[in-house]
Amino acid sequence: MPQSITAITAPIPGGPDALKRVELPMPVPGPGELLVKVAAAGVNRPDALQRQGGYPPPPGAPATLGLEISGTVAALGEGAGARFGLGAALCALVPGGGYATYALVNEANAMPVPQGVSLEDAAGIPETFMTVWTNVFERAGLKPGEVFLVHGGSSGIGTTAIMMAKALGARVFATAGSDEKCNACKALGAEVVINYRTQDFVEIIKAETKGGADVILDMVGGSYIPRNIAAAARDGRIVSIAFLEGSKAEVDFMPIMLKRLTLTGSTLRIRPVAEKAAICRALEAQIWPHIEKGNIRPQIFARFALEKAADAHRLLESSTHIGKILLIP
Repeated sequence: MPQSITAITAPIPGGPDALKRVELPMPVPGPGELLVKVAAAGVNRPDALQRQGGYPPPPGAPATLGLEISGTVAALGEGAGARFGLGAALCALVPGGGYATYALVNEANAMPVPQGVSLEDAAGIPETFMTVWTNVFERAGLKPGEVFLVHGGSSGIGTTAIMMAKALGARVFATAGSDEKCNACKALGAEVVINYRTQDFVEIIKAETKGGADVILDMVGGSYIPRNIAAAARDGRIVSIAFLEGSKAEVDFMPIMLKRLTLTGSTLRIRPVAEKAAICRALEAQIWPHIEKGNIRPQIFARFALEKAADAHRLLESSTHIGKILLIP
């Protein structure tokens, strides 16, 4: 085993060129941890925010970037190994350090690679699948037959949300920014896809449903906040997970009261290990069977070598991709 690892960090906040390749000592797994030889790492919007200086890692997390990985177990910390022994393949959520040749993983936050998914592709599962599960199905309680609207349907979160909601019996609507992206969303199971550049999603949701969307997953914020309220059905639930247009808006609370709406949201990275572990176990029980049947698959758009992390971030921020972007050490 090598004595050092290659990793990507952003020592000075900035654009994609702020990402730097560094050599660091080999991490040593602590109690309950696994040292994983990384096969691939997912690239996510929070990584770009961290690079810009707006999303610092939680206390104790590595300063290097990367929140999800796949790989094989290279070493065991004290008390680890009950679920994954040496050489076992897994995918995992990490609090940081995923953009590297080796990374530390709390064993409770690791999941087996679903049957039918390659080891590399499995890196596109943890962050997005856990985010969708906890927000759409746990916080918002989406039920079979309900109307579900996801904004940014062609993103990593969006493609995952479409497939999961469809597999679990919801009517799926999505917004996207081009005809190509709209067609991709339909191919994944969306019943109606709205091109937000040329169409009004509020009007279409009202026209295509009896009362609006029961659950809305929003990563846009800004001007979408009052529009989501207008598009929501009575007893609707609106979940915010990001704010590409900003987190502030002027809101009339009267329709929230009259429609009995719930406005909620959450983050994943700062949650305790035990909470993340509970989400992992729920995914294994509820979503892994759908993946193994072929109803759900991580949608991988592009792969970059680890040292090309800046190019991966440029693609991410261009919003021209459909699905996930991976880094391959």
